[in-house]
Amino acid sequence: MKVLFVLTSHDKLGDTDHKTGFWLEEFAAPYYFLKDAKVDITLASPKGGQPPLDPNSDSEDAQTDATRRFKEDSEAQQHLAKTLKLSDVSADDYDAVFYPGGHGPLWDLANDQDSIALIKSFIKQDKIVSAVCHAPAALVNVNLDNNDPLVKGKKVTGFTNSEEAAVELTDVVPFLLEDKLSELGANYTKGDDWSDYVVEDGLLITGQNPASSEGVAKRLLERLK
Repeated sequence: MKVLFVLTSHDKLGDTDHKTGFWLEEFAAPYYFLKDAKVDITLASPKGGQPPLDPNSDSEDAQTDATRRFKEDSEAQQHLAKTLKLSDVSADDYDAVFYPGGHGPLWDLANDQDSIALIKSFIKQDKIVSAVCHAPAALVNVNLDNNDPLVKGKKVTGFTNSEEAAVELTDVVPFLLEDKLSELGANYTKGDDWSDYVVEDGLLITGQNPASSEGVAKRLLERLK
């Protein structure tokens, strides 16, 4: 089984002086869950190379067993430092794709043409597209051949408006993911803030927040088996 991980290359939090990127837990937990299940993982990002880490996800209170394992895993760190360029990967070579979150995807993956084309290819090949937290932003500009949004009529989830308000970034992000998915006609659902909440609809598997990252990976593995 081969799974492609697509990470953000965007490191700037809007017009602020703060940094963003991918969220460590949302990468590490699915990475180790799938790796331990003998899944072959390839990492990619729009720019290739080392993707930017959201410094907030590296704080002491954000640490989990998976992030601590990553900190001591030089092989995984080297793997992450050498992501492939998104333009060089093909859906033909993988069984599924997974998008870790962090605020970065709201800026780059939501609009990246290589990512949009890649997701369309996975869908056309009846392969699973999965994403967690802010990473369902990668779905918002993906349209089907009939020009309908990919998420139209689909049950999906993602970072909630209230969670965005809690981290005080409502006025910083380019769009609120909950609102955007709903505007596109998705059947957006959510659990309690910060709880593990994963939904599945056809080829789409989405998770609400960092607590949902391993849950998305579990659903993905079940489907691959």
